[in-house]
Amino acid sequence: MEWYEAIILGLVQGLTEFLPVSSSGHLIIGKELLGVEAADDLVFEVLVHAATVLSTIVVFRKQLWDLIKGFFRFRYNDETDYVLKICVSMIPVLIIGLFFKDFVEGLFQSIFVVGVALVMTSILLFLSDMTSRRGGGSPQPAAASRNGISYWQAFVVGLGQALAVVPGLSRSGTTISTGLLCGVRRDVMAQFSFLMVLVPILGEAFLQLVGGEMGGSSIGAFPLVLGFVSAFVSGLFACKVMIALVKKAKLSWFALYCAIVALLIFIFA
Repeated sequence: MEWYEAIILGLVQGLTEFLPVSSSGHLIIGKELLGVEAADDLVFEVLVHAATVLSTIVVFRKQLWDLIKGFFRFRYNDETDYVLKICVSMIPVLIIGLFFKDFVEGLFQSIFVVGVALVMTSILLFLSDMTSRRGGGSPQPAAASRNGISYWQAFVVGLGQALAVVPGLSRSGTTISTGLLCGVRRDVMAQFSFLMVLVPILGEAFLQLVGGEMGGSSIGAFPLVLGFVSAFVSGLFACKVMIALVKKAKLSWFALYCAIVALLIFIFA
């Protein structure tokens, strides 16, 4: 991978992480267009995902600090409730990471898988958009739950995140859509979706670091650093600008975009 390719792919990751269009799927598409060899190396993907997670931490630093302070008061309050629900949402993806890691890594070698998953993303976004619009924008049943989301809804959203390890199946799109279908308000689901991914992605990056897999990367250190910085900077921009867009925009437009990209993959790939 050349240095300019790492920058381009980092930008792709940062700009698509917060939109329901699958950043991992766009990374694979970008590699195909640039002629970058995917090989068996997922280190670059892990690093650029970690970079956008760090940008999320910067943007949500006040909310995260409030959660940490509230959690360590050692009593059941709103912050403890929220943290525990995030922990519940991580159970499915933890199971996938422990028992199906090799299978998931194999999916990153096929752009056809990306096309199929983008179709699934498109359908899910369209259905959830129709469901939320049918409610007329009125408060949904989940509003009665503490922090706007219940434990069972957090777990179901976690199932969506676990399925979204498939490249092309948007993590933010799947989790937000799953939440909307379960009755969670869009504004509640947008923040929960971005915060629930912090531990899984940073945990994966840490495991690769301590396991020595970073040193065995087929990509040089310089492109890895450039990709990380590129994803972090673009992620800061995207997180501030596009989160509001995800909250307010009709998801059916993103569904149409995913369907078009999937069609182009099937035609030209």
